[in-house]
Formats: sequence, C-alpha cells, structure tokens
Amino acid sequence: MDPVIEVYKKDIDRTLLRENLKLSVEERLRQSMELQRLADELRRAGRAARRSP
Repeated sequence: MDPVIEVYKKDIDRTLLRENLKLSVEERLRQSMELQRLADELRRAGRAARRSP
C-alpha cells in the first residue's frame, strides 16, 4: 500500500461513493447534468448581482 494514498483515504466519505455507485450510469449522468445546470445558474446570478447597483 502507498502511504500517501492511505493518508488521503481517511478524508474520503466512502458512503457517498457507495450511494453513487448504486445508481445506473444514466442516473449518474442525469445528476451530473443537473449539477452543471445549477453551476451555470449560479454563475449567471453572480454576474447579474455584480452588474446591478
């Protein structure tokens, strides 16, 4: 075992990984697309907030 990897492993929430792996590929892609839409919307809102007085 690589000691560097072992140090990082303690900070990983494996329950989230397991839950994600229970999803189908299509469900994971759908979640990813929804997350991207949210990021785009937050970016737009941030730009709009900076432009308004």
